[in-house]
Amino acid sequence: MTTPEAERHGGGAGAEQAAAEGEGAARPEERLERAVRAAEQALIEYEIAVETFRIEVENFSRLHHQKLGPMYTRLDELDAEIAEARAARTGDPEDRRRADEARARVMPMPGVEELFHGWMDGDGIFPEAAAMLTEEQVRPPQRVRPSDEARKLYRELARKAHPDLAQDETERARREEFITRVNAAYGRGDEPLLRELAEEWAAGPKPPEQGPTPSEELYARLEWLAQRKELLTLVAKNLEESAIGSMLRMAPDDPDRLLEEIAEKLLADVAERERQLAELLAQE
Repeated sequence: MTTPEAERHGGGAGAEQAAAEGEGAARPEERLERAVRAAEQALIEYEIAVETFRIEVENFSRLHHQKLGPMYTRLDELDAEIAEARAARTGDPEDRRRADEARARVMPMPGVEELFHGWMDGDGIFPEAAAMLTEEQVRPPQRVRPSDEARKLYRELARKAHPDLAQDETERARREEFITRVNAAYGRGDEPLLRELAEEWAAGPKPPEQGPTPSEELYARLEWLAQRKELLTLVAKNLEESAIGSMLRMAPDDPDRLLEEIAEKLLADVAERERQLAELLAQE
């Protein structure tokens, strides 16, 4: 006759053994499912990071061109004029060749239609173009980097609505269309639209619960996730090694200040080139 204590210990051991056996039978597929979920979440976070950096590089490139492009053009023009003045003074064929090369680097003057393309509409010339033509102060380019709140909204939406979380092609198509609109709004830094999209997603159908998946499909899913990660790694590497990406990584917290510093350096270079040109012209 067994005591209650022995029954308690014996019954508990038997239950634990049975549970372990049951767990052991399901463990391989469960481990695969957990690995797939973990890999999916890791890939989503990585995609968010890469896409965020891509948009930052794109916006910084636009600002860089708008703010510093005219200074680079002015430097090229001054270099050409200096080389031409030196060639005219010396008459040296080598100086003439250098002058021709410097002039070739200067962007050609556009035609009238090209010059005013995007500067006019039905009401006439835009205020920015009028300011440039009258040498008035030009309005600085609009800030296009997303705000902190826009970044937060974007990350939340990307995590919730990412197409890789879909369980069928219909749901994937819905998510892809939605994420396309989210990316476009984030690229413009449109915080109000991101809020509207967040409300739209909250009111939409919930993604279906993930059902049991055969081991073969789980292995294939893990392989696809690994390939996608390799592709994103290459994209991130190219972004980081690009000229604009390298500049942006120099001052990730204050890229506007970096632009100001570069502008100051370019202005100093322009002043030095103008001084050199004035000295050459005075010698003629």
